[in-house]
Amino acid sequence: AHFVLHESLGGDGSFGTGHLRTVCTVRKLLRMAAHCVSKVELSISCSNLLDKDVGSKSDPLCVLLQSVGDDKWSEVERTERVKNCQDPEFSTKLHIDYHFEKVQKLKFGVYDIDNKSVDLKDDDFLGGFECTLGQVCTEKSITAEEVKDNRAVVMEVEAKNLDKKDMFGKSDPFLEFFKQEEDGKWQLVHRTEVIKNNLNPSWKKFMVSLHTFCSGDLNKPIKVSKGFYAQSDVNLSYDGSNDLTGVEFDCIHPEKQKKKKSYKNSGVIRIKYCKLEAQYSFLDYVMGGCQINFTVGIDFTGSNGDPRSPDSLHYLSPNGVNQYLSAIWSVGQVVQDYDTDKLFPAFGFGAQVPPNFQVSHEFPLNFNPNSPYCQGVQGIVDAYRMVLPQIRLYGPTNFSPIINHVARIASGAAQQPNAAQYFVLLIITDGEITDLDQTRQSIVNSSKLPMSIIIVGVGEADFKAMEFLDGDNGVLKSVTGEPVARDIVQFVPFKQFASAPKEALAQSVLAEVPNQLVSYFKMRNMAPVNPPSPVK
Repeated sequence: AHFVLHESLGGDGSFGTGHLRTVCTVRKLLRMAAHCVSKVELSISCSNLLDKDVGSKSDPLCVLLQSVGDDKWSEVERTERVKNCQDPEFSTKLHIDYHFEKVQKLKFGVYDIDNKSVDLKDDDFLGGFECTLGQVCTEKSITAEEVKDNRAVVMEVEAKNLDKKDMFGKSDPFLEFFKQEEDGKWQLVHRTEVIKNNLNPSWKKFMVSLHTFCSGDLNKPIKVSKGFYAQSDVNLSYDGSNDLTGVEFDCIHPEKQKKKKSYKNSGVIRIKYCKLEAQYSFLDYVMGGCQINFTVGIDFTGSNGDPRSPDSLHYLSPNGVNQYLSAIWSVGQVVQDYDTDKLFPAFGFGAQVPPNFQVSHEFPLNFNPNSPYCQGVQGIVDAYRMVLPQIRLYGPTNFSPIINHVARIASGAAQQPNAAQYFVLLIITDGEITDLDQTRQSIVNSSKLPMSIIIVGVGEADFKAMEFLDGDNGVLKSVTGEPVARDIVQFVPFKQFASAPKEALAQSVLAEVPNQLVSYFKMRNMAPVNPPSPVK
């Protein structure tokens, strides 16, 4: 992928000053790891660097620093030095772990190296710039160049005329797939479900990453074993192929084959469907052009207490913050990097609003229903502070109106032919929900849309209903019994993070969003707007 950063660089040791322009080309290699962590590889090139050496060109080196908080920076990696060059293209790659749920502040510095010391204090600073890793991954000028194998094997298998294994009934067959390791040993890569009492079973279609299935090598031997619960007595080896649809294999039982000269097989396995399909990651979607739209819903019910009282959850402390604002800042600062226009709708619910002071469960904080948008996270904070003295806290605590509001917008985006938009709704509340049945139905409906819901509970109330909506203890269902199509709700109580670093809340509530986004577009079989180039 190519990412072009234009930034003024000066020679006075400061970042983003001076009159010269540097162009850095960043190529990113994404290797998916556990828990939605990717390894990002940056390739750096510069042009039109300052000449700091008398009689020759500069000898530049680029160093990558990452913020560790409190205005402190830690060096991640550095490139090699390129001698006598104003337009270097560094061959040494810079690597860093990518976490969606964190704001990862980066600082690039380019230095003219004139000695062998690793300390850069004695070297001339040519310039640099600061950004976040989220900005790098969502920059519009990125064009994808696939360097990782994101393919998966999708297969559907059936069998015919299997041997009867039970004395008083038919067999209960399943299949196990193994790949051969370098040492010759066989490693299990997939096991189908068991089909009861059937000698002509057809197993469900399954998907396994190509790396898991055959280590990315289509010529690697694969073994299929036909098992009956604990038994696995029929082995079948064949070479991997990207087109096995319709191929049939004899199941051979070695002992029966030895005993009977007329033995033919113990059944036939048939590949009904086999295809290699792209398995897109979260970064494939956001780098491919998917916008993450952030909406905030704030609880203004009377149980929060009078905002003028220090005991109120809406009371603004002398430093101008409270739990509501802390939650907005924590989550919003991460999500805003994935929305180019930084315009975020912000709503309140459960309050009496001017001029008639009717109760509303879906009022814009800026009192402009035609344009409820706030400019960035700071705009949400400003709107919150502006609206607080103008409304009357009331009740009840209804979630469904604001969920339905975002769902209507997400429903329109769902009509697009590709993965262009995804929506994240942050609801901050202090207590028990009063429209639980309606909210359950709203969440079930929203689970079919490009949408996630984050609920942050502030104060000391009983949040059992929120934990129920989260669905961690079982699949959430509507009152009529309809289950969610996928898990889209994450609930956390703010008090668990009262003494934790300010980044901890965002890391907890946003950790599931990448998987939720991928699960939706996978469910819809939707590719990124600009898909990565296929592996050759």
